[in-house]
Amino acid sequence: MNPKSISTNFYGTRSTRACAGLTLTESVYPPGFKMPRHMHEPAYFSLVLRGAYTENSGKSARACKQSMMVFHPPQETHAVSFHNTEVRIFRVEVKADLQRRLSDFASLPDRSAACQGGLLSSLATRLYGEFRRLDACSTLSIEGLTLEIMAEICRRNNKEVERGAPRWLEQVKEMLHESVSSPPSLETLAKATGVHPVYLAREFRKRFHCTVGEYLRQLRVEVACRQMSATTTSLADIATASGFYDQSHFSNTFKRYTGMTPAEYRMMTRFAYPSGKA
Repeated sequence: MNPKSISTNFYGTRSTRACAGLTLTESVYPPGFKMPRHMHEPAYFSLVLRGAYTENSGKSARACKQSMMVFHPPQETHAVSFHNTEVRIFRVEVKADLQRRLSDFASLPDRSAACQGGLLSSLATRLYGEFRRLDACSTLSIEGLTLEIMAEICRRNNKEVERGAPRWLEQVKEMLHESVSSPPSLETLAKATGVHPVYLAREFRKRFHCTVGEYLRQLRVEVACRQMSATTTSLADIATASGFYDQSHFSNTFKRYTGMTPAEYRMMTRFAYPSGKA
């Protein structure tokens, strides 16, 4: 059976808008919902705002969870199974004209790619904030952020075609993920992985496009995002549990990385607005 073709009208759509050669959509799916095999005509990328799901494409499967950004090339087919909680996804569909303009400068991946946290997730979260803000400057900001995201996707594709990160560098990431609120020092990380601290810092930035400290702050923001969208825990307690000095430090850092205050993000991801176009 041929896969169903979907363009712009995603299952579960609750709000959508078109601007600058893009279609931006926020969708909500009930727990346990299964989406049959289907195809999206244009390239698009998505940010998981809440919950988790599994994508199946051919023989491969990918678990997608909150704060993950996923890129899908044109005409990709896949089926989706949503896990046992409500799932919210923000998608940006890149129209053919914009894809052609981008191709003059760089090559988009010819297969899907995912990024958990880091620069791409941070940029996509800022883009979501602009989608929900809708002021006089939002269209310009949306276009700029999308181009920055697409440039980073192309850059990573060109490198990945690059080699994978060495095991010791992946181990550094794992150690940071395991101790977000009280991370080991750079010296401790270097000693545990058997490299010099200067070499660790240089290779980490080269591979992950940010410093160890920046990566850690992004991780803390992601932890806070999960807590704010899924619980009623106070912002002060979330700040402490995520490793921030206090609520003020949390708010300033959060806004720098997402373009929103924690309160704005919580309101956007926890409460519904009317269906239809924003």
